[in-house]
Amino acid sequence: MQPSALTHDDFIAAFGPVYEASPWVAEGVWPAVAPGELDDPQALAKAMRALVEAAPRGQRLALIRAHPQLAVAGRMAEASVQEQRGAGLDQCSPEELAEFRRLNAAYLDRFSHPFIVAVKGLSRSDILAAFAARLDNDAETEFATAMTQIHRIAGFRLAALFDREP
Repeated sequence: MQPSALTHDDFIAAFGPVYEASPWVAEGVWPAVAPGELDDPQALAKAMRALVEAAPRGQRLALIRAHPQLAVAGRMAEASVQEQRGAGLDQCSPEELAEFRRLNAAYLDRFSHPFIVAVKGLSRSDILAAFAARLDNDAETEFATAMTQIHRIAGFRLAALFDREP
């Protein structure tokens, strides 16, 4: 894909979903990044990350809250559906599903936002172990960890967009 060849609207349509339900990130990099940098996945990822990190805390919290809970059916971006399916979260046993629901509720109650982890390459047991371990973190550590995981997810999504070019 050659993003610099895209119109503004096409760029937003393609890159708006990179950060879950937050097209403001793509909107923000469109005028700020040199056209050649739009075609470099690493430069585009760096620009998007910098824009997110410079956003007010409330806006970053909204970005965290835009993510779906794991292994729970509901409103979810297509990329999230595919990512969770890739980790086998659509194939949970009744016991695993009950554990995901329990951990989702405990995490949301403790931190007021969903648990975020880049599931690519992780098994259901890996995800459950990370979930349980991170429940012991303090709020600031978990906010920072969620942001790190969101940037990781965005990196995977950007790579997939650039790999789709025939």
